[in-house]
This record gives sequence, structure tokens and C-alpha cells, in this order.
Amino acid sequence: MKARTRKPTKVNVVTLGCSKNTFDSEVMMAQLKANGIAVEHEADHDGHNVVVINTCGFIENAKQESIDTILAWAEAKDQGQVEKVYVTGCLSQRYAPELKEGIPQVDAWFGTRDLPRLLKTLKADYKHELVGERLLTTPAHFAYFKISEGCDRKCSFCAIPLMRGKHVSTPMEQLVTNAKNLAAQGVKELILIGQDLTYYGLDLYKKRNLAELVDRLSDVEGIDWIRLHYAFPSGFPLDVLDVMRERPNVCNYLDMPLQHGSTRMLTRMRRGITQEKTEALVDTIRDKVPGIAIRTTLIAGFPGETDADHEDNLRWIERMRFDRLGCFTYSHEEDTHAFTMEDDVPAEVKEQRAQEVMELQGGISFELNQAKVGQEFRVLVDKAEAGHYIARTEHDSPEVDNEVLIPTEGNYLRIGDFAQVRITEAREHELVGEVV
Repeated sequence: MKARTRKPTKVNVVTLGCSKNTFDSEVMMAQLKANGIAVEHEADHDGHNVVVINTCGFIENAKQESIDTILAWAEAKDQGQVEKVYVTGCLSQRYAPELKEGIPQVDAWFGTRDLPRLLKTLKADYKHELVGERLLTTPAHFAYFKISEGCDRKCSFCAIPLMRGKHVSTPMEQLVTNAKNLAAQGVKELILIGQDLTYYGLDLYKKRNLAELVDRLSDVEGIDWIRLHYAFPSGFPLDVLDVMRERPNVCNYLDMPLQHGSTRMLTRMRRGITQEKTEALVDTIRDKVPGIAIRTTLIAGFPGETDADHEDNLRWIERMRFDRLGCFTYSHEEDTHAFTMEDDVPAEVKEQRAQEVMELQGGISFELNQAKVGQEFRVLVDKAEAGHYIARTEHDSPEVDNEVLIPTEGNYLRIGDFAQVRITEAREHELVGEVV
């Protein structure tokens, strides 16, 4: 009688949500590979028998996308296309008990800090010597670089602390080692991420230590750009601006979600800051780092937001003239403080207000971009498609900000290389350039 052979495990990792989830998936994939398990990211073929879905649970749209993805893979399992379906990440951390009943095809559910248990389920060992190792899913020349996990802030609208836990900083020595390893792999740009970069170090060093971390990372040979994402305005450590100004490889760029311009709304959101203090902070940042690009994110339709609050917000946006701005509609999240408030802004009003914010910002962005025509910028080439190289200036983060289009005809540029370009044309969210 012939012995039955067990089909080797091949894992497909599907990532939803933010860059922090991307980072977590990359760590998981490195651990699986080190255990001799074949793994791919969002494979577009049928060569795998196990799928791991890394979910997002931040707002309603993200939760729905995660649920739809789980259901699609549950159906694929029913049809025999995969043998096992595992779910991890924020949605699973928060809603696994409820989801288990409705989606029984899922073989196991894991939270945001359950990687060792997930690996054990896949008959793999968590290898401590691999801490910091990742299989990059981004283009090889840039990497998201998570410096902390969790959040201690008490923003009334946010469920992140419920899903990610309290703030935990990664030791500085470990981060420097990780940066050196990435540089050795050819990574040129580190995009620093965390729930709140400005809180970095308080738990380990009893002080805000982002400036020292960025300073030490900027010493790593081969890292040409360091970019800061997700800074919190209240208690912002101004000394990091000195490092940004003095170190040429620290991008003059700051992603600082401000959420609203109305002091009344900021108070209801428990942001610990006012409109006046926000404006003063932005003025200080721009004064200390001339030419800095500031990106922010706003919420439309928070409980209690009146027409007057919305108009106040629009006037504030007009005054601030942010280089980059995104806006999403408020999502009523259970177990947050805001959930105790009445979600009294109708959905269509939320959408209309968000649209008005983005239309206003679109005009500001167009004007700011028009002023760049004729100027020269150093850009990093991300990819080539549709007859153009797609590149970015130091003022632009991948996926969310402006792109610089450079015709491929007559130019030879390599993906991941820097080039000097002169801007010849400007649109609302795009620049066109020629190689100098």
C-alpha cells in the first residue's frame, strides 16, 4: 500500500489596511521563510494551500473590506482552492468572537500580537534571532520602518488602543541594527511609522527620544532619505526639527494627522490642543524647517459637528495651506468615548463635508504645484508604466502624495535610483518633469 504524502505548506499572505499592517506581514513572512515554508504576498495564482489574511479594523469601510476579503477566501476554501484560512490583525483582535460564528470556514483567529501562536499553528517556530528581519513587499528601495507599537492617547474617536494595546517603543539599538540590515539589502528610504512617533522613548528612556533616534538613523550608511509619518501635535518634540534641518538625508516632510480645525471639535475629540495652538505649532515647524511639506488628515462629520464648525474648519484649511491633506468621514466605533455621543451628522452630510474639504485642498494643491514649475528637484524613481517613470520628491510619500512623471522616451533611469529633474508642468496631484 502506497504511503500518503503530505502536501507541503505554501502560504499566501494578504494584507489590508495601513503601512503598519504591511510591516507586520513582512515580519511574518520572514519568519515563515526561515522555517522553510514557502510564502508569497498577495499571490495571483493558485500555487498555495494556506492563506493568512492580515486585517484592518480602523473604520467602517476598512472593516467591511476585511470582512469581504475573509468571506471571499472562505468561499475559496469551500470550493477546494485552499485548505486553510487564518485571520490575523486588527479586525481579528477586536471582533474574533463575533466573527467566528458567522464565518466557520476560518480555521483560526489571531490578534495583533499573536505572531508566535500563528507560527506554531503553521508548525513553525518563532525565531528570536530574526527580530527585525523582513521580506519586503514594497519596492526594494524603500521600506516602512515601525519604531513602536500601540498607543497611549485617549482620542475619543479612535479604537486603535483597543486593537494594538499600549505604547511600546522598540529599543534604539535594535532599530539602528535593523536600518543597517535594510541598507545592506539596498533600501535607500526609511519611512518611520508608529501609532504616534512623538511618543517614542517615553517608556524606555523616560523622555521623548525621537530626535536622537532620527539622528542615529541618519548616520546609517546607504540610507538617503528618512521620512516621518504619524506625528501627534500635542507635546510635539521640537528638537526633532533641528535634526531634520541639519541632516540632509532627513526629508523635509512631516505627516501629522490633525483631525480638525475647530477648537470645539478638537475638544470633543480629546486631542489635547486648540486651533490656536495648532496654528502656532505649524508656524514654528515651518519657521524651523523652511520649505517643509506638511501632510495632515482630517475627519468630517464627527458627532456634534455643526455647519459653523465645518465652516470654521474650511477657513482654517484655507489659512494653513497644507501641502498634502486627506479627509475621511467619521465612523462610529463601539467602546470608544465618542460612541457615547449621538452619531448625529447624517451620512450624506458627512460625505458632502468631506468632499468640500477635498475640493478646497485640491485648489490649494494645484496652486502650490504651479509654483514648482521651472524648479529643480532630486527625485527617487519608484516604477515605470504607461510611457513614464513614476518618481517622488522628498516632499512626497509613496501611494498617498504627489508623483513626478518623467517620459521614458529619451531617458534611461533605473528603478530605485535618484535623478535631478526640472518641473515642466503641474497638475492638482501630479508634476511632470524632464531630466536635467
